[in-house]
Amino acid sequence: MKCRKCGAPAAINMREHKLALCREHFLEWIPEQTERAIHHYRMVERGEKILVAVSGGKDSLSLWDVLHRLGYAADGLYIDLGIDEGIAYSSKSRAFCEQFAARQGLTLRVVSVPETYGRSIAEATRLSTRGRKKPCSICGLVKRHIMNRVGREQGYAALATGHNLDDEAAVLLHNAMTWSGGYLVRQGPVLPASRPGLGRKVKPLCRIYERETAAYALMRGIDYIYEECPFSVGSSTLYYKDVLNRLEEDRPGAKLQFYLSFLQAKDGGLFALNASGEAELHDCVTCGQPTSAPGKCAFCRLWDSLAPALPLPQDGLREGDGGQGEMGS
Repeated sequence: MKCRKCGAPAAINMREHKLALCREHFLEWIPEQTERAIHHYRMVERGEKILVAVSGGKDSLSLWDVLHRLGYAADGLYIDLGIDEGIAYSSKSRAFCEQFAARQGLTLRVVSVPETYGRSIAEATRLSTRGRKKPCSICGLVKRHIMNRVGREQGYAALATGHNLDDEAAVLLHNAMTWSGGYLVRQGPVLPASRPGLGRKVKPLCRIYERETAAYALMRGIDYIYEECPFSVGSSTLYYKDVLNRLEEDRPGAKLQFYLSFLQAKDGGLFALNASGEAELHDCVTCGQPTSAPGKCAFCRLWDSLAPALPLPQDGLREGDGGQGEMGS
């Protein structure tokens, strides 16, 4: 098979796009598609500071690499969850992020959950009633809280995550199966900073297949952690990804059509909410972040239940060596 652009031997064949490309042109195609999505969905403007949430995996590190190549002012944020039992997952993933930042000369900010808040995610999962059934819900709650806090305190215009098309389509299928209206309304490439205290969140890789981000990382020589988080075993997202993979095998492009058709339906007003359907937000009395519940937010209520723990940090930012910043206690 030959590259459609130059006729050289193809390095990848993307049946969903009816497109085969050589290594050189594929490594140009991914940034082009990412830039197109950024402009189409009005994610960020040139000159705005972007905070990229990196996990040490292929998607987030590839996103950071792409944004850097495109000339965006993008720093990284790694949240060390303290998941080091068994495979030392957090230590390994943090090392990949630090190595990538050092090699590219980029700024990486690190928040250690155990050091900053006094408990690791593993401990929180064992101690919390919520975590025993849904450990991923605790992890998501903690990461959203920290990402929003760091982005706001450090003056970033947007927080970028490495969610790819497979991620978005799986979440969409899950929510559509139960017609979770609130989640469907909020899902999209951009979550605007519509309320004071909430940062803008963007997903520049939302139209890129997971297979394509993996190929990009491989061809760019990006080292990343291959192991899955030990808490992801049995995740409903993995189940829906498998369902969609089987559909994609028979109908190449099905995931992309499913997701883009959903976004078109949203633009057409199918899932629109009127003003009365929006939740009223309050400032958390402990950390100050917006919350739909009066009093304390879900994050602070969770951490109160895990006492004793360290007091919530006001800033905790310190500059490290080599242009790296570190968030911690």
